[in-house]
Amino acid sequence: MTTQTQAPPATVSPTPSAPINRQMIAILDFGSQYSELIARRIRETQVYSEVLSYRTTVEQLRQLNPRGIILSGGPSSVYDDYAPQCDPQIWELGIPILGVCYGMQLMVKQLGGQVERAAQAEYGKAALQIDDPTDLLTNVADGSTMWMSHGDSCTQLPAGFDVLAHTDNTDCAAIAHPDRHLYGVQFHPEVVHSVDGQALICNFVYHICGCEPTWTTEAFVEEAIREIRAKVGDKRVLLALSGGVDSSTLAFLLHRAIGDQLTCMFIDQGFMRKGEPERLVEIFDQQFKIPVVYVHARERFLAQIDGVTDPEIKRRRIGHEFIHVFEEESHRLGPFDYLAQGTLYPDVIESADTNVDPKTGERVAVKIKSHHNVGGLPKNLRFKLIEPLRKLFKDEVRKVARSIGLPEEIVRRHPFPGPGLAIRIIGEVTSERLNILRDADFVVRDEISRQGMYHDFWQAFAVLLPIRSVGVMGDKRTYAHPIVLRLISSEDGMTADWSRVPYELLETIANRIVNEVKGVNRVVYDITSKPPGTIEWE
Repeated sequence: MTTQTQAPPATVSPTPSAPINRQMIAILDFGSQYSELIARRIRETQVYSEVLSYRTTVEQLRQLNPRGIILSGGPSSVYDDYAPQCDPQIWELGIPILGVCYGMQLMVKQLGGQVERAAQAEYGKAALQIDDPTDLLTNVADGSTMWMSHGDSCTQLPAGFDVLAHTDNTDCAAIAHPDRHLYGVQFHPEVVHSVDGQALICNFVYHICGCEPTWTTEAFVEEAIREIRAKVGDKRVLLALSGGVDSSTLAFLLHRAIGDQLTCMFIDQGFMRKGEPERLVEIFDQQFKIPVVYVHARERFLAQIDGVTDPEIKRRRIGHEFIHVFEEESHRLGPFDYLAQGTLYPDVIESADTNVDPKTGERVAVKIKSHHNVGGLPKNLRFKLIEPLRKLFKDEVRKVARSIGLPEEIVRRHPFPGPGLAIRIIGEVTSERLNILRDADFVVRDEISRQGMYHDFWQAFAVLLPIRSVGVMGDKRTYAHPIVLRLISSEDGMTADWSRVPYELLETIANRIVNEVKGVNRVVYDITSKPPGTIEWE
């Protein structure tokens, strides 16, 4: 999804006004850690994609009417007793199918070929030697690097299949039955390590499946507004606004669609960063004329975690209190017919496979994403849900946000946990500690912004430790808190690495914190990656 149409093959003419779901690629997930990434790569071609359970039946696929199907990789061997299998009638659909790693091996096995434990497993980078440079491998350079991760190999292909490419350790690295539009690759074209992997995906999407690049930001916004208006009619919608890019984008989109029928509620629980609650209201209420009901609830949230040191108990109590406040305010402001939630596509994917009937294979309702501050909204809140962003990945949300006019400070805001600063204070949370951490965190964000480095990090923040250390300031002994700096780099937050920042930046931040923040006399830097650590400390 892009705001401007990328250049596809010359034979393809974009039609942004077409319904956004007319063309799609269905991905059957066999448990691969890369299934979501496959979907993202397809969407980069401006073609819509969905990740489905491997249990999805042929009849369900017919109803979806995809232009193509991709079978993902997976951790199993096709000969395991409980190896996941797809509906064997899939091969008779006449729809182009691409099997990736396990998906290719399953294709070979179900169609009469043979898969065996490889004499030598292949993990990591491998040079792809191309035997047939046409069709699937058009514009894929001979000898290009591809990412391998397999212990099994195809030793005998089904009738009608040809080898398209091999590696030093794998005779059948890419295969095809062109007449039946069936293809398989033993490597992972979706990962960044596969140099020409995206070219291969484009070949499948455009040339083999015949898709056109209609999945654009403009098309999504147009369709979403139509769907919102058709669903809501003249009813009222309530949105709990957090200030993050998801809820902010949703607020802008809903307001554009239904105007004053939308009520935005912001609950200030006292754990936001310095100046953020006030800035949020200023942007929405004053700058963009989207009214926000501001709920002052700092004292009651702090009272709920008074003396609590266990991080999970903190989260639960904050979540429960949010529910109570939300219930009270929704009844006061209501009645409302709809509750808007910023559910994103990764949330749908994560819950999807657990919502398939193991006996029938039928998909049931996907569980609702809990609010960022909530462990699940109460069942007795009689709202219908509206989730306009549920088809989007995070980067697609940001593109939509820009297209509908959100300011960059919201679009590119660093991710922030729902419990906020409460889980960046290790141990007991007090007003004094919150003030110390707010000031220290402000210095971190202010300094990297001054240096023009704010967007170099996935997240950059401070953590307050519940201990004190001895220091010397003004020739006097001090006994104050240490602050931990956490500056990390990541693409999606699933894995992360500590950022190799210039020493001068660390020195400036440390000096400012010690000099500007009362109660701190020491600053340390966290150099732990995820895994083994986590991004947040609690």
